[in-house]
Amino acid sequence: MYEGSHILVVDDEPDIRDVLRLLLERHGYIVSEAGDGTDAVNFTAMHSDLDLIILDVMMPGLSGTEACNAIRAYSNAPILFLTAKTSEADRLDAYRSGGDDFLSKPFSQAVLLAKVESLLRRYKLYRGKPDMGMTVSSLAVDLTYRRVTREGAPLELTDKEYSILEYLLRRRGSVVSAQELYEQVWQEKYLPSSTNTVMVHILNLRKKVEDDASSPKIIRTVWGKGYQID
Repeated sequence: MYEGSHILVVDDEPDIRDVLRLLLERHGYIVSEAGDGTDAVNFTAMHSDLDLIILDVMMPGLSGTEACNAIRAYSNAPILFLTAKTSEADRLDAYRSGGDDFLSKPFSQAVLLAKVESLLRRYKLYRGKPDMGMTVSSLAVDLTYRRVTREGAPLELTDKEYSILEYLLRRRGSVVSAQELYEQVWQEKYLPSSTNTVMVHILNLRKKVEDDASSPKIIRTVWGKGYQID
């Protein structure tokens, strides 16, 4: 569906990069490669056309999470982490660094392709559609290009952060539970641990959109029920 999208594959193992490149190119994607975190950051800084980054976590030198933190200074393209580390703490570290999704090694090619398409779909969902916008407090949200400004200054939101903000805005005035938010934004089955994932992303989003993240005025917590934008 999104043939021609530009994907950067980052892994210190050439064999894995080759497998991913051949798989993605076979499905019509344009693929670039980086062998470590530093090269990935440098490549991202010079290529604003990236649509998706597939990023290994365990790499020598600059780790995947460290690289992700640095990449977010240049790009808000969705980042899919690949890793052999599967604990909840590892997943939270990945999300805290600005990642959007997580796939454990060894991985199914079908699942990888499904996650790639899902991330690209959300990233490009409103491109090419008539201009639409929403405002709340000092925020202006361009639904066509998935851009957010605060008092006129652009905000660098990750794909997941933007999707959360947009979903809450579209349900404005209603309380949205963590389960609903997770299932709608992540498009995955809700598990008890999913609440932590939602909380981490809400916290990161508040740090960017609120005057004081510790006392939020835009994204309110309705205790015991969920989140709401008035």
